[in-house]
Amino acid sequence: MKITASNLIRWAGLAAMAAGILFIIIQPIHPPELLTSVTTDTYAIVHILTIAVSLFGLLGIAGIYARQVKEAGWLGLAGFLLFSLWLVLIMGFTFTEAFILPPLAAEAPKFVEGFMGISSGSVSEINLGALEAVYSITGGLYLLGGLLFGIATLRAGILPRWAAGVLACGAMAALATSLVPHEFARIAAVPTGLGLAWLGYALLTERREKA
Repeated sequence: MKITASNLIRWAGLAAMAAGILFIIIQPIHPPELLTSVTTDTYAIVHILTIAVSLFGLLGIAGIYARQVKEAGWLGLAGFLLFSLWLVLIMGFTFTEAFILPPLAAEAPKFVEGFMGISSGSVSEINLGALEAVYSITGGLYLLGGLLFGIATLRAGILPRWAAGVLACGAMAALATSLVPHEFARIAAVPTGLGLAWLGYALLTERREKA
């Protein structure tokens, strides 16, 4: 296959589809954030899939942005950068959860519980310093990035507006997560995955007129 900008963008659509679908799949099967979960197979699978979501998501959202870079304007650029930064940060935390915490579960259980408490919001006896501050901004990156990118995509009018709207609504749903238990808040992530997969599918199947 000849490598062209058009083909690269279409393959980015496939990556966005994979990221969105995996993001939806991991929500209902995510184990409770307890020390006893760290050494289970389900915990390992979910966090490896989450790393894949970040990798595919970075490729996918780059392709979506590249397809509408002129039409999306500064709003699209801001959303793209914020959402991409969220994916990068989440990938770093997830890598730690997948490969560093399990070996430490027996030797340093307090540290493991403290690290897991960053995302669950539980109080920890361990002071993790800057890690807590860094993780605290991921929620804002997810909300603003998804919302701005969804609105910019909707306004650009190149990809399906309904898909862009679902992505934006998925980001807005994150506001409700502070009002419900953490395990139920995962349901709010489903629209984001759906919107990302939908946009990726549109990008993958898009047919363009030959010049």
